Amino acid sequence: MTQRGAYLLSATAGHIHEDGRVKAIYPDNGNGDREAHPEAVPGLRPETEGAADVTPLTLEVDGEMFALRRNEFGGTDYTWLSGPNPGYGFGMSPTPDLSLDEHRENIRNFLAMVDPTTGYIEDD
Repeated sequence: MTQRGAYLLSATAGHIHEDGRVKAIYPDNGNGDREAHPEAVPGLRPETEGAADVTPLTLEVDGEMFALRRNEFGGTDYTWLSGPNPGYGFGMSPTPDLSLDEHRENIRNFLAMVDPTTGYIEDD
């Protein structure tokens, strides 16, 4: 394990701009406008076609490991790899061109909401 506050990023060089921002790897029609999928159903997250072909970023934030993977909605799915509940995490959309610091902030905000007893975000 690393010290609290240390970061680890595992990605191909193609994921990161020279200035440290994560490159947008989301479908786009060129003008920044992303249309909803015509078969999208609120509350359901379908499997992304070709998701197995996309290498996720692995990011360590404050001792916790997360896999970051783009989704077909122009967002990012964050899977908590070191958490107590396999497959648990969160998603955000849209997230094109976020810097690593912005991804870390998203993860810290998520972790701040998690109940340490259950490992889940609890309803108020």
